[in-house]
Amino acid sequence: MSGPSGVGIGWRPEIAGFVAGLPGLRFVEVVAEAVSPTGPLPDGLTELRDRGVEVVPHGVRLSLGGAEPVDAARVTHLAGVAAALDAPLVSEHIAFVRAGGLEAGHLLPLPRSREAVAAVVANVRRTRAELPVPLALEPIAALFDWPDDELDEADFLTEILDATDALLLLDVANVHANARNQGGDPTALLDRLPLERIAYVHVAGGAEHGGFYHDTHTDPVPAAVLDLVRDLCRRRRPPALLLERDGHYPPAAELRAELDALATAAGHPVVT
Repeated sequence: MSGPSGVGIGWRPEIAGFVAGLPGLRFVEVVAEAVSPTGPLPDGLTELRDRGVEVVPHGVRLSLGGAEPVDAARVTHLAGVAAALDAPLVSEHIAFVRAGGLEAGHLLPLPRSREAVAAVVANVRRTRAELPVPLALEPIAALFDWPDDELDEADFLTEILDATDALLLLDVANVHANARNQGGDPTALLDRLPLERIAYVHVAGGAEHGGFYHDTHTDPVPAAVLDLVRDLCRRRRPPALLLERDGHYPPAAELRAELDALATAAGHPVVT
């Protein structure tokens, strides 16, 4: 399976200088919708690619879980970005962002029903038919379960992955958040997922608000999430892990410390 390796970080213009200064960096992830497939690449990405850092486009607007077919123009954009970046793969979410022509503006969770599986599978197949590289699917965090769930999360994900031959982008912060908010043992989920299909892993921070744990991407990675990384790696170490940060960036020394802690927990070489 081709794809990224080692420890990476989500590339954002606000921390482009910091990212450029990481000597051992192997890969970054960029929001696909922020890149033009035909225009110049954002400042900094070209330099990273020139020094051998792989760039993975991460889509947020395909709405793979929507009842309607995926928008053809959005699929074409994602495919074009993958080609422009010479990406090893692309990733998107098992979620929906629009319905009935209305855009939600954020990722919404699906009911884990047979109907939802069929919708996701159909949209993933439509998307993969145009993509020049493999597709990794990321399940999202959710504060609740739908009342019409027919499958648990492990069976829901496995059925989708088996039917589409897609890869898995596992977000251990989401696994932690779902276990905190809905109950359950996060390591029990790891025991039932097809870990051999993991392309890479997201790791992010979060915080408690109003009795719920929120996957904020603006807070430090808590010890419990790093523990979950270790639990995952004891079962099967993924080829790559990526630190997600979106806004409220800490001083460079704190970011380097987070990357080092992630590398140490996963047993990968440090990138700092």
